[in-house]
Amino acid sequence: MIGVQPVLGVSPSDHYYFFVILSPVGAYYAAGFKPVNIMVEDHYVRAVPGGTGEAKTGGNYASSLKAGLEAKKKGFDQVLWLDGREQRYIEEVGAMNMFFVYGNRIVTSALNGSILSGVTRDSVLALGKKLGCTVEETKIDVNELMADIKAGKVTEAFGSGTAAVITPVGKLHYKGETVPLGDGGVGELTQKLYDTLTGIQTGALPDEFGWVTFVK
Repeated sequence: MIGVQPVLGVSPSDHYYFFVILSPVGAYYAAGFKPVNIMVEDHYVRAVPGGTGEAKTGGNYASSLKAGLEAKKKGFDQVLWLDGREQRYIEEVGAMNMFFVYGNRIVTSALNGSILSGVTRDSVLALGKKLGCTVEETKIDVNELMADIKAGKVTEAFGSGTAAVITPVGKLHYKGETVPLGDGGVGELTQKLYDTLTGIQTGALPDEFGWVTFVK
């Protein structure tokens, strides 16, 4: 959606164009459906509650570009942002919401005004319950999370997004230390969620949620 009022100035537009664009796309990450390596950003801040962090706006991506470039120079695929106030709690990756799996429990960050309420995020929460998992939305302390990963309590991790769909995470880097998630490969639940979601999207599996609309 873009403002198209023919005027120069800093103000909301009186007229907008709303586009629905359909296009076949490839995998968001160059490696395809393979684990990506994520760097936790503890210097730059992407968004704070009260701003536009919870909306899908171009400005949100602009504020993430510098940290993303620095992460790629260090060999990482994406940045995992912490909260903008204390830089202590997990928020989201630039291109996807994050989920951590503790056996049969799926944990993701609670929406707080600076985290995007993604459609794919909602789909994962619904699918997780359908698959018999306990789903939890809560504040995730990065230090506690790293300790849980090292202790083997976190069995796998993945991200979700419109383009990322379901993307497995192989390694997480924080404060100079890189730790693998599970065995570093694609987790069993991650694979199941990916297969189920894409199966519903393509019509290969029945849609029990009423998500699919056929456009004639």
